[in-house]
Amino acid sequence: MSTFIELLRDNQDALRQQYNLSNDMRHAMAAMLHCQTQQQGSSTWQCRHCPHQEVTPLSCGHRFCPQCQQRTASNWLWRQQSKLLPTTYFMVTFTLPYELRALAAHHPRQLYPIMFKVTASILKDFAAKQNQGELGFTSVLHTHSRQRNLHPHLHILVAGGRYDASKKQWHKGKKNYLFNAFVLAKVWRARMLDAINQHPSLSMPNHIPPKWVVDCRAVGEGLPTLKYLSRYLYRGVLPDKDIINITKDNVTFRYRDGQTQHWKQRTLPTLKFLMLMLQHVLPKGLQRARNYGFLRGNAKGLLYQIQCLLLPLLQLLLGIEPPSQSTRTCPCCQHSMHCIGISRPR
Repeated sequence: MSTFIELLRDNQDALRQQYNLSNDMRHAMAAMLHCQTQQQGSSTWQCRHCPHQEVTPLSCGHRFCPQCQQRTASNWLWRQQSKLLPTTYFMVTFTLPYELRALAAHHPRQLYPIMFKVTASILKDFAAKQNQGELGFTSVLHTHSRQRNLHPHLHILVAGGRYDASKKQWHKGKKNYLFNAFVLAKVWRARMLDAINQHPSLSMPNHIPPKWVVDCRAVGEGLPTLKYLSRYLYRGVLPDKDIINITKDNVTFRYRDGQTQHWKQRTLPTLKFLMLMLQHVLPKGLQRARNYGFLRGNAKGLLYQIQCLLLPLLQLLLGIEPPSQSTRTCPCCQHSMHCIGISRPR
């Protein structure tokens, strides 16, 4: 059982009494507390070689659960890997300033989609001004800092190049330059404030910083960055291995400092620690990762044309091996087992 889920189980009543939990937090808690228990149901596995059978409790499948979704993350990474091109990639990070984080905490369902829409429009407009074709990029929402405070930001992995569909021509971009980060930041601020002001459910805080932060840098090949982005997509925000000490009243976890890259520790009262984690539960139905341009889901034919232009034919035909199917090994004869049935409580 996950360390985080055990803490949640032992302190759930006190947590509900002390904090006003959102419906999404309550739903996530209920799912995690039932994960891999009899209340969730079970699957029956049969060995293909001998009579041995196993009955295993089902996982909850919630994307915030620390002991679920490993396969979902692997599948997402495989799909994104299959779209990679032999070009330089750029990471563009749009950060929501501190003054708007309270707005994100109380209205995530309204604010986060605005962040996706605004950042996508900015990148598309900047590319259109250069008149070289369509960009392809993947946006991933991260809501936490290294210390796990609320810190909403969008990491956007952009392929360094444009595709002109009318001419069926690929325009290779500059190796170390995509767009000016300072200009991106000015437009990011202006468009976000305009979108918030126009939304009927959102109200602007009293103080708005004059300068916002956008980071734009070349990251070389795209695969290492995709692996980083996939790390927190479906399995909560803190791995159990980083929870290093639990006492009667406090929890200590470790994090890697962004400046020194050294490990540091943070100790919090147990209930405060649990709320620190639960504040990152996303609203139901909110898509955390989105593809745009020639990487979008309905542009497979367009992406195939680009790959035919850029990849050697042999590499294209071989493709990338998909993740293996979910299997387990029989403890008696070491042969593979297969699932023969799933039962759920009524």
